[in-house]
Amino acid sequence: MDITKVIVTKDLCKTYGSGPLRVEALKKVNLVVDKGDYISIIGPSGSGKSTLLNLIGCLDTPTSGKLYIEGIDVSTLKENQLAKIRRDKIGFIFQKYNLIPTLTAIENVALAMGFAGVERKKRIARAEELLELVGLSHRLHHKPSELSGGEQQRVAIARALANNPSIILGDEPTGNIDTSSGNIIMEILEDINKKGNTVIVVTHDPTIAKRAKRMIRIQDGVVREQHVEG
Repeated sequence: MDITKVIVTKDLCKTYGSGPLRVEALKKVNLVVDKGDYISIIGPSGSGKSTLLNLIGCLDTPTSGKLYIEGIDVSTLKENQLAKIRRDKIGFIFQKYNLIPTLTAIENVALAMGFAGVERKKRIARAEELLELVGLSHRLHHKPSELSGGEQQRVAIARALANNPSIILGDEPTGNIDTSSGNIIMEILEDINKKGNTVIVVTHDPTIAKRAKRMIRIQDGVVREQHVEG
């Protein structure tokens, strides 16, 4: 498979429950994401957009269909193999930040590298470099409770970049912050994309969605529209 196609889905389906409680969250989604793409996925609540992101991020497994990440069929992998894909190839940015409250900003970012076996001195140096990249060199030793929502999200972006992933996934990354902070977050993501990373952002906000190079609309688990931004 062409490795310039970093993500490929073929008839990707995800179903939850069974019988009368059965919900088809995704229905035969076919999608190709090229290296360096910047894509927004938009749709109403319950449309399947976060389900699709979780599958791409190897946080969940499909019910049927195929999912390839950089040419690897991840739909057949075991959990320990999926964990390695998540660690090495994917950086996550969550709506609720998911920072560890007892750790400082620099410790939160460095922790992600610890799981990859990076030695402590290098972890700290890179964490400092990444926090400077997102404009938080003055907040290295502050805990999440001492940071604003926008600052916490910037720490989360630095953490997502810690292991040099090729793919950055954002699940409503501006959902819990004010408009001004949201613009800063999107500008950081756009700069990351310009450096060659593939960026995929799930959002319900059309203004945020239109900032991407491609906008994909999902409704009732089906991709209804794929619009290329000018």
